[in-house]
Amino acid sequence: MRIDHDTLVIVLDGGKMLLFRNDGDADYPNLQVEEALENANPANRDQHTDAPGRAFASVGSARSAVSETDFHQQAEHQFAADAVEQLNRRALANDYERLIVVAPPAVLGEMRKHYSKALSARLVGEIGKDLTGHPATDIEKAISAH
Repeated sequence: MRIDHDTLVIVLDGGKMLLFRNDGDADYPNLQVEEALENANPANRDQHTDAPGRAFASVGSARSAVSETDFHQQAEHQFAADAVEQLNRRALANDYERLIVVAPPAVLGEMRKHYSKALSARLVGEIGKDLTGHPATDIEKAISAH
């Protein structure tokens, strides 16, 4: 996939967002960081206080476990939704013409739920990989190889 000049590239997982803009051209991309955010999201065991609940049957002595809320996962999904909201606002303000999204498949699926029409019209590619811990040169190579 080619990264045209001035293309916005977002690299995201549930805990970190990197927003790049290509200052180079399609043949020699040069991703420059515009914004970097980290989500302070402790592990789920640190976010809840009690064991999962129990439900009692109205007749008899049967009990059932109630599934536990995964607060860590909820925070990751909210972080992805907030990142897409930012991209939606920037699309409406005509801040970018082309967008490439790089995120793990599960996060990418969550992000797609929140795409606006303006963002979708500017979307030129999606890559289902976790590249948030990689340097910009590796991200450029991964996108170009896709």
